[in-house]
Amino acid sequence: MSADTNAEQTQAYGSWPSPITAERLVEGAAGPGEIRADGEEVWWAEARPTEGGRIQLVRLRPGGAPEDVLPEGFSARTRVHEYGGAAWTVRAGVLVFANWSDQRLYRLGPGDDAPVAITAEPRETAGLRYADLTVVPAGQWGEGEWLVAVRESHEPAAVEAHGEAVNEIVALPLDGTRPARVLVTGPDFVSSPRPAADGSALAWTQWSHPDMPWDAAELMVAAIEAGPRTTGAQAVAGGGRESVLQPEWGPDGALWFASDRTGWWNLYRVGAGGQVEAVAPVEAEIGGPQWVFGERFYAFLDDGRIACTVNAGGFVHLGVLDPTRPEEPPTRVETGLTWLSDPAAVAGGVLVIGGGPDDEDAPRRVRLAPTGGTALQIERLRPARDFGFDARWFSPPRPIEFDSVAGRTAHALLYLPKNPHAQAPAGALPPLIVSIHGGPTAQAPAVLNLRIQYWTSRGFAVADVNYGGSTGYGREYRNLLYDSWGIVDVEDCTAVARHLADTGVVDGTKLAIRGGSAGGYTTLAALVGNDVFTAGASHFGVADIAALARHTHKFESRYLDRLVGPYPEAEAVYRARSPINHTDHLSSPLAVFQGLEDEVVPPAQAEMIVAALRDKKLPYVYLAFEGEQHGFRRAENIIRALEAELWFYGRVFDFTPADPIEPPPGGGF
Repeated sequence: MSADTNAEQTQAYGSWPSPITAERLVEGAAGPGEIRADGEEVWWAEARPTEGGRIQLVRLRPGGAPEDVLPEGFSARTRVHEYGGAAWTVRAGVLVFANWSDQRLYRLGPGDDAPVAITAEPRETAGLRYADLTVVPAGQWGEGEWLVAVRESHEPAAVEAHGEAVNEIVALPLDGTRPARVLVTGPDFVSSPRPAADGSALAWTQWSHPDMPWDAAELMVAAIEAGPRTTGAQAVAGGGRESVLQPEWGPDGALWFASDRTGWWNLYRVGAGGQVEAVAPVEAEIGGPQWVFGERFYAFLDDGRIACTVNAGGFVHLGVLDPTRPEEPPTRVETGLTWLSDPAAVAGGVLVIGGGPDDEDAPRRVRLAPTGGTALQIERLRPARDFGFDARWFSPPRPIEFDSVAGRTAHALLYLPKNPHAQAPAGALPPLIVSIHGGPTAQAPAVLNLRIQYWTSRGFAVADVNYGGSTGYGREYRNLLYDSWGIVDVEDCTAVARHLADTGVVDGTKLAIRGGSAGGYTTLAALVGNDVFTAGASHFGVADIAALARHTHKFESRYLDRLVGPYPEAEAVYRARSPINHTDHLSSPLAVFQGLEDEVVPPAQAEMIVAALRDKKLPYVYLAFEGEQHGFRRAENIIRALEAELWFYGRVFDFTPADPIEPPPGGGF
């Protein structure tokens, strides 16, 4: 008998039976992103856990159904900056993409039987990596089509000469017959190369250590001469403590970009005389931290307007603005969606990736009225998954504000327990899971996430915290983590737990904290820093931030200079903030999950924490996964980790899960 046919039963929180199983969570799951129009076709990328986490590209022809493009053995994923993004581009049906296994660029045209490599095999496997791809039409830069890309070289000679990987903007002939030509070199990092429509100029962003792109970056422009080569490069915006991103050439030839110079990422354009003009100013974010390449926050529509995503109050909505009225803020488009990203122009409207409280992120086409902010039609381009259960099982996100330390206000999305066929005993309060996003500059998305519903449908409350340092609340809030990682985030996560316990929303004796990557660090720091939480779960979390500063990849190699302090000058601070140095303060059970090929957080850090738990005879679970990197992508490992965490909470909070779960490795129970 399915859970949907059961009468309501009284059962302990945590033991509620739910059809939202770990298997259902990954079955048919396809994290969509990077939606684009190519003529009348719509293309997007999908991350697929059931296919080993590979990135498939999907094409939708007019009147047709979504179809996979890449043959077996190929995955459109790049390792530039390790986090990748923008690993593909398509023009007139010709696809160019970076393949995961060898990081070479491949071309796949309408008449091709299989992808054809257009870059030579490097001396070292994955030694040359490419991202942020754009095709330049034939004739603009000489004979044939060209491809502009960010290239990251890990070739031994380059690393030896510079002491780290080398990032450049290059041009490659699309037929692969000639070597790449370097267009931009020198800065530590480059991003977003955008050729002008006629090929006469190139815009890009750049920054150097110790900044991250959301700290400070410059918007550059150079002329393109025969070769091709750049000449006369100059900064037109940015510098100082200003973050600039997503340069785009508008239909009128003006250069547009987003900047947080006012404290909020907003839109700007560069006039004919070089002056910078604000467009549609608003105290909200039209932008975000560029952890991956290719993120887009606005798009030029075919009717002359601009569509943009507006991030405010914990939600992201669609806006449209008229560039001829730059003083007016974006007009809100009512879509019923609470989280949108990656707008792209399409005939008659805009493409987005978006979802809501009871609908997962999906590629969508929004047809717009010619004036105002009316959506004439919102079309889901990929059919929704058949869950076998309906929206009665979904707990909607509720934005909350709460007081933290020193009068600071912090933010979270609260999800209360919800199960149409179960109720708790009278007077009982639910256990709380404080969930911490990574980054730490990311943001908890207000969209249906079955990983959260897995918990709420079993009787947990979940607080998805946007602690100080998170995106979505302006630069001042984002900068709260400067010199304070491991302090402000811990204070805010602790404050939300206390707030919900003190107001009678949750059981103050059953408070868990969980997070991955940077969220895993906050989890560990909270557990060694106070006794508020009675359990924790660290997914590939950082235990030794000094080791992270010494031995991480180039993109994040100086990230901690801002969050903690310059290393090794601030080594004492690193020691004080590293949970691994305070394991004697651990007093709560902990579940630890780790990928054995993680280059961001090496497995040795997890093993040090587990050794301390074992020595203290504290209850623990430890699962280490072969073949996984920083974040689990394989379906079987996602399932195993989630079920093991539920089993762990059952032992700690004294309930029996309704799910049959194989006990994970661990001890101390």
